[in-house]
Amino acid sequence: MKVGVPKEVKNHEYRVAITPIGVHELVSHGHDVYIQQGAGVGSSISDDEYVGAGATIVSTAEQAWGTDGGIDMVLKVKEPVAEEYDRMREGLTLFTYLHLAADKPLTEELINRKVTGIAYETVQLPSGGLPLLYPMSEVAGCLAPQVGAYSLMKAQGGRGVLMGGVGGVANAKVVIIGAGVSGQNAANIALGMGADVTLLDTDLDKLRMSFWRYNNRVHGLASSRLTLEQQVLEADMVIGAVLIPGAAAPKLVSNELVSRMKPGSVLVDIAVDQGGCFEDTHATTHADPTYQVHNSIFYCVANMPGAVPNTSTYALTNATMPYAVALADKGWQQACRDDHSLALGLNTHAGQLTNAPVGEAVGIEAVDLASAIG
Repeated sequence: MKVGVPKEVKNHEYRVAITPIGVHELVSHGHDVYIQQGAGVGSSISDDEYVGAGATIVSTAEQAWGTDGGIDMVLKVKEPVAEEYDRMREGLTLFTYLHLAADKPLTEELINRKVTGIAYETVQLPSGGLPLLYPMSEVAGCLAPQVGAYSLMKAQGGRGVLMGGVGGVANAKVVIIGAGVSGQNAANIALGMGADVTLLDTDLDKLRMSFWRYNNRVHGLASSRLTLEQQVLEADMVIGAVLIPGAAAPKLVSNELVSRMKPGSVLVDIAVDQGGCFEDTHATTHADPTYQVHNSIFYCVANMPGAVPNTSTYALTNATMPYAVALADKGWQQACRDDHSLALGLNTHAGQLTNAPVGEAVGIEAVDLASAIG
């Protein structure tokens, strides 16, 4: 199989979809890997390193995408943006984050262009775990308290509150909505920064796990509308870390609630890729990451892990490569037949939507997954 890896073009996106180790793995299985010139530079990976592992460097994005039909599968990190739509074509397998529940235009493009779109974020294990979302959820969770702490500084529009406080002064109160992978990692970093941390979730097992994990130093509360409202109103920082696989995130913090928060409070929405869990969330970029709602600061960067691309690239490709090799070795259809977890990643094929939660979110009817796989 001929595998293409284009350079990411999203604002301040420095990750790349493969490492030299991944190239070596695919080449050793008999596949050809074509990488756009400079694709790995942002992640501190040179073209020479890729060549040394067996890749071929191509000069243009069109060559990496195989717009002439010369590429069978494209590996990416982020979903295609408007300037990349014309590079997609029938018969192409695209393996990347798609987040279609929050992006109807892209969903329609994939359907109209008859692309076989396999989304990292909907590959799901029998346990319910999301193995290709997990590493980036870890990174985004770790980053959230860092960017939130920066935004809390007065010069950035925040309350001027130090996360850890000092002797005789209260620590910052950080409320994290969602005790999944990103929420737990956010709690870990916020706790390490000295904050007073509260985790909210409807899953009591996750709260029990956090009790033991943090030796009862993180407050774990069963989430309800009233509890969430009380905690948000007391918070200096709120981190939204709610995820429903494939579907749009629920809106848990309303505009009205924000209007009653402490002036200068900061809200960081990790769920922004899935539409966000705050009513006023809209995607921002690393170049212009924040905006004001009432008297609060929102941080809603849609590719947070792109800020630490070296760490993120290696963490992501550690998880994606076994699936990428299976897709290359067997072709997408047989690979999905052999691995139901991978099959759940199939979002579009042959002009049809194949993921029901995405269909509900964007208002397009989805076909049965089994019929798509054949």
